[in-house]
Amino acid sequence: MKLLHLNMYKKINYIVAVMILLASVSVKAQVTSQSPYSRYGLGNMKGLLLPQFRAMGGISTAIYKPNAYYSNINMQNPASYSGITMTTVDIGMSGGFKELKKGSLTEGSFNATLGHVALAFPIKAGRTGLSFGLMPYTELGYEFSNTDKLDTNTVNKLYSGEGGLTKAYFGLGQQFGDHFRIGANVEYVFGNLVENRALELQSVPSVNTKQQDKNSVGGIGFSYGAQYEIPLSLKSRITIGYSGSSPSSINSKKTFVVTRYFRESTGDEGTALDTPVFQQNSSAKLKLPLVHNFGISIQKDNKWLIGADYRMGNWSKLSIDGENKGLEDSWGFSGGAQLTPDMTSIGSYFNRVDYRVGFTYDKTYIKVADQDVKQMAVTFGLGLPLAFNRFAFHKLNFTTELGRRGTLNSGLVQENYINFHLGFTLNDTWFRRFKFD
Repeated sequence: MKLLHLNMYKKINYIVAVMILLASVSVKAQVTSQSPYSRYGLGNMKGLLLPQFRAMGGISTAIYKPNAYYSNINMQNPASYSGITMTTVDIGMSGGFKELKKGSLTEGSFNATLGHVALAFPIKAGRTGLSFGLMPYTELGYEFSNTDKLDTNTVNKLYSGEGGLTKAYFGLGQQFGDHFRIGANVEYVFGNLVENRALELQSVPSVNTKQQDKNSVGGIGFSYGAQYEIPLSLKSRITIGYSGSSPSSINSKKTFVVTRYFRESTGDEGTALDTPVFQQNSSAKLKLPLVHNFGISIQKDNKWLIGADYRMGNWSKLSIDGENKGLEDSWGFSGGAQLTPDMTSIGSYFNRVDYRVGFTYDKTYIKVADQDVKQMAVTFGLGLPLAFNRFAFHKLNFTTELGRRGTLNSGLVQENYINFHLGFTLNDTWFRRFKFD
């Protein structure tokens, strides 16, 4: 007599519930970032990276299986799904401290958000695998002001933005022969990007004017990847990888609203007096650019891994409703490593821990006051094994990023940040069958 694993359905229901919760939070979330640079383009780009890859500087393009017995979900290169050997679930969250500096002025903030949920299943273990999940794609969150002169009056110009985009993906990876594999993701990009601009006179009571632009985005995109292995011995290999995102035209609904209001004596914005302009749900297109990632890694199975990535994006082609957003083409590189002293150790827990370190550098797609905005960070983290048996492996992945973006030159803002990422990874055999005599 053969019976399916009795807990399988409970686990599936639990994961589906978590995905619905995260989807709801992603749609409703407002400000999860405080960054003046998020006003450019689509906001701060997050990248399709789980904590275990962020800890190694974000290397992922040529990462297949850092551990021969343990599966990780690498959605940055869907070719890696072919190496999934157990049902794999990864759920996480992120948070961080940020300090903004401009001249002698500083301002600090803390933000935290639910992160990702991703699942992967072997269709044919070690040959074919699939994955699906939900990941943050961009974050939009800023609020700042400056003053100007209008005739003899001083005018406050207020700017703010909130929202972001999320990616829901479904992907398949397939291995051909012993060393070559390919994969692809179908991605649904959705969310809201809301930006406000207001003019207020300082010196006299006046009717103030605010404009709001809202883009409600929802559409399909595609990403793909390939990997090739060069064996060095039975337990060591070099892997070369490529992944990319195709240029996609995403549907968007635009809403443009102009309101007039008084500023209350308490400093709060009063109820709108009237709305002279209200244009809702006009159709638009958001055109995403072509993005390339190249990577190489060398590893000894279950012991160590070293890798590097190079990336480039044609962001100068990004447009919304036919309007080019004036961005620059971007490029960047990462390097990182993982060491596991002895994953089979019984006498020492710390010998079974994954130790990870890396660095990352990017020339972003932002250019302000003739200055390229650059970003760099050092990263480190741990993969902490939890209780396991021969049918299940659990791991807690913790990552810290210490980084900087921007410069103090030309009156620009410099961001110093410490980001934390926490992920829980479960490997289990949900579909095994038990036999009874």
